[in-house]
Amino acid sequence: MEFNLAVQLVDIYQRRIYPAKVSIQNNCIVSIESIDESAVNTAGFLMPGFIDSHVHIESSMLIPSEFARIAVMHGTVGTVSDPHEIANVCGMEGIEFMINNGKQVPFKFNFGAPSCVPATVFETAGAVLDSKEVESLLALDDIKYLSEMMNFPGVLHNDPEVMKKIAAAHRAGKPVDGHAPGLTGALAKQYIEAGISTDHECFTIEEAVDKLSYGMKIIIREGSAAKNFEALAELIDDHPNMIMLCSDDKHPDSLVEGHINHLCARAVAKGLDVFNILKAACINPVKHYNLNIGTLRVGDPADFIIVEDLTYFKVLQTYIDGQALLSTDSKSVSPASASLAADTSAAALPANAETPIHSLIQSVPATPINQFTCAAVNEVDLAVPIASYPNQDGLIPVIEALDGQLITNKLYLPATILNDCIVSNTSDDILKMVVVNRYHMAPVAKSFIKNFGFRTGAIASTVAHDSHNIVAVGATDEAIAAAINAVIAAEGGISCVDSNNQTLVLPLPVAGLMSTEDGFVVAQKYTAIDAMAKSLGSSLSAPFMTLSFMALLVIPHLKLSDKGIFDGDRFAFL
Repeated sequence: MEFNLAVQLVDIYQRRIYPAKVSIQNNCIVSIESIDESAVNTAGFLMPGFIDSHVHIESSMLIPSEFARIAVMHGTVGTVSDPHEIANVCGMEGIEFMINNGKQVPFKFNFGAPSCVPATVFETAGAVLDSKEVESLLALDDIKYLSEMMNFPGVLHNDPEVMKKIAAAHRAGKPVDGHAPGLTGALAKQYIEAGISTDHECFTIEEAVDKLSYGMKIIIREGSAAKNFEALAELIDDHPNMIMLCSDDKHPDSLVEGHINHLCARAVAKGLDVFNILKAACINPVKHYNLNIGTLRVGDPADFIIVEDLTYFKVLQTYIDGQALLSTDSKSVSPASASLAADTSAAALPANAETPIHSLIQSVPATPINQFTCAAVNEVDLAVPIASYPNQDGLIPVIEALDGQLITNKLYLPATILNDCIVSNTSDDILKMVVVNRYHMAPVAKSFIKNFGFRTGAIASTVAHDSHNIVAVGATDEAIAAAINAVIAAEGGISCVDSNNQTLVLPLPVAGLMSTEDGFVVAQKYTAIDAMAKSLGSSLSAPFMTLSFMALLVIPHLKLSDKGIFDGDRFAFL
């Protein structure tokens, strides 16, 4: 394949924009020549493609090939992807599924070796990856790094298995991603000096600056649940060589709306330097992870995008290895997407787009893999006798969910008692939340949570970081049981039950995490079930995404696993 582009070129390295002819042969850039302004015949600005520097593809509810179909529409050419969600369910088979499916489309997935499967010993997962298996993964060319080391207490206490995994990454010459929310000072320094190079969990500027002072790179996260961009954006100008951008977890409807391009537009609107922004979005990830992704230099793979301007970053074309992946011809899209064009094309476009743009990446078939051994529950299973739940003088521990954050607060609030059992109190927004073991029969774990706001009904999900048992929250035991049983019947998915016992289910047959359907169809279905959940009374921006993190024990302060209520500050059951 040989072609030339005469265009305004954005050279991030030289911090200049100039008219240039870019020549591509055999999927690579062979020359870049300055030309006269009058010779430019391609609209827009040519620049490197965007990279999501830390993302769990599984959280999009899409298999990698479908994620790619949507991401390229926003100028994303590659990801740094941690497959630990599916690894917690299906182990090595799950990682192989992600790698093999991703290879079937022209998109640059860069997977890591999950470091924490399971994330803790305080929950039940579907698999265990020990240091020997992690070392075998790190030996593969397909594995680019050691994924986020969530067991930061293990690092601080020199846990032998944890340290073996980190040492294996160092021997392989591959970076180690971090995960240490709220860790600062001497403990942060100790964690970083163990050889951990990044953190995407900072939620205050003070925490990020502290970690930067010890040489750690900060990945600014803006996902469907955790939103830290506003707090950390100024770091892009203050530390331009040390910052990257990521989504971490992004639901399908949010992915359809935009990706890293939206963060760049928001950063420009804040008055940040555009070259620093693009360095964080396009260059720094390639350097840090040693990715085979082009950054617009001679000899690089021809991975780049054309955007209409450097303010809104409306994408006109995405190229990966010299292959154009967008079309304005609706006849070129896959049949599934074409049938939805009237409903989804506008949503899939950058703001103010006039001509519908379609992805040329075609859907590919996938055979689901899963682990699911679970029987239906009833209201008796969900009952919380007073004597079974920690309480003092009528006050019980309550998880406080925070919109836009993964951390929670630990509250002690009055219990609502009915027939010697503690029940949901919709008037005070204290609802019952439960976790059901999906891997073998076990008692249901129960707790109470504030800020979901449901006045009626319930939701349930098998997307429950990181072990992905079934998590549910609701106004009544009847509704909670119905929501749980709906996802059990589907052997994985998300569900919502309303006040009329109407039930909506989005099946996720791949490990209970991902659909095999067309990505735009999944986005539509998720939009419908999300709207139904919000109609129950929730003001959360993403109720299902927030729920999915209420079982993530490695994020303080109070969470619920299938084994009980967990205090993240003491790293022990309450």
